[in-house]
Amino acid sequence: MSDAPKSLLAVDVRTKKRNAAEARFKAYGLGAIIVAVLALAILITSVFGTGLSAFRQTFITIEVPLPEAKLDKSGVRDLSVMKKVTTIGYKPLLRNGLLAAIDEAGITTDLSKKDIAKLISKEAPATVRNFVLANPDAIGGSMVFDLLANGRIDGFFKDRVTMESAALDDNTSPEALKLARDLKEAGIIQTKLNWGFLFAPDASDQRPEAAGLGVAILGSLYMMIVVLVLALPIGVAASVYLEEFAPRNRLTDIIEVNISNLAAVPSIVYGILGLAIFINFMEFNQSSPLVGGLVLALMTLPTIIISTRASLKSVPPSIRDAALGIGASKMQSVFHHVLPLAAPGILTGTIIGLAQALGETAPLLLIGMVAFVREYPAAYTPDAGLFGEASTALPVQIFNWTQRADPGFVERASGAIIVLLVFLLVMNTIAIILRRKFERRW
Repeated sequence: MSDAPKSLLAVDVRTKKRNAAEARFKAYGLGAIIVAVLALAILITSVFGTGLSAFRQTFITIEVPLPEAKLDKSGVRDLSVMKKVTTIGYKPLLRNGLLAAIDEAGITTDLSKKDIAKLISKEAPATVRNFVLANPDAIGGSMVFDLLANGRIDGFFKDRVTMESAALDDNTSPEALKLARDLKEAGIIQTKLNWGFLFAPDASDQRPEAAGLGVAILGSLYMMIVVLVLALPIGVAASVYLEEFAPRNRLTDIIEVNISNLAAVPSIVYGILGLAIFINFMEFNQSSPLVGGLVLALMTLPTIIISTRASLKSVPPSIRDAALGIGASKMQSVFHHVLPLAAPGILTGTIIGLAQALGETAPLLLIGMVAFVREYPAAYTPDAGLFGEASTALPVQIFNWTQRADPGFVERASGAIIVLLVFLLVMNTIAIILRRKFERRW
């Protein structure tokens, strides 16, 4: 009986062990996916929960008197004379406008006039002054302005500031929060969409409500242009030569190994290289987008070369042989047949490389792109904007805001992370669309 053949349907001990091992492996894989999804969900929830409020801001709508005796004593609307009135001269006008709005709404408060004026952001006088200088004809009348509220008032309506915390805060008080609540009920204060977060420049440590990403977005755009102009043609040309024309010898083997090694080098090393070459040796302007773009281009080159070579290798040799067989030269077979077929992979690798460069912070910190930039650079002059003036970038701006003490900048930093994630998502989506659009199957 022991020599009888075993049935194929019978599960022996070894089969049970293999099935158990396979089940454990599937469980490990599923567990890893669940952990990764949970971690991603926690990250997104944390960032969006803190940062979405940065896209909404609290404004105070008041009518501000613009007396000629205060703003233009000469009466001739001479800008050189009007500019002599600093923001300090505009503060009483804003205070009087707010006091008039409170009286008109029938709101009573025990706060002094000075404390009432603190409800308005320190950025507001500059806003009104810029308007007056741009519209001198408005002097002599009055104008309704939507002015930024103080950061503590904004935080109160976003549940970041409470009555208990205000009692311990030198920058506000429970009475100020009660007045702000009454003003909101009267329609004088409202929280609405804040386009200034995307288009305004940075603000000082005392004005988190006025801080924006405009200059950082422009700086990132400048650097991505430099990376694209330099890294794409150099990376594609190097890949085509190494893959299609270079002889297979020890020298090319060394080059290929070093390209792979450069792709694994920490990004901060490229910052040290940029500091030594572009700033100390070539004496380019520190913190300029040109230097940042050059450093990021060096960092992106290995990624583009590796992805481009992989795309060229994926083209079947029969395409090359067919082109050569009908009389095409090596150059013609590469540029007329191989490169067009490899274009989807090249575009995908390039966009992914740009997305990686867009999120880099360490090399930019080393070349000094942590400067506080209060105004937009002069983008259309050769020695400014791209080449001369100091600038910053999105990841550096996030780092900068996280180092500031005011809790309002934590909200701003999370909002900037959302903007950066959106840019990265858009770039990766474009890469997928281009790959599917130009992909050819054989």
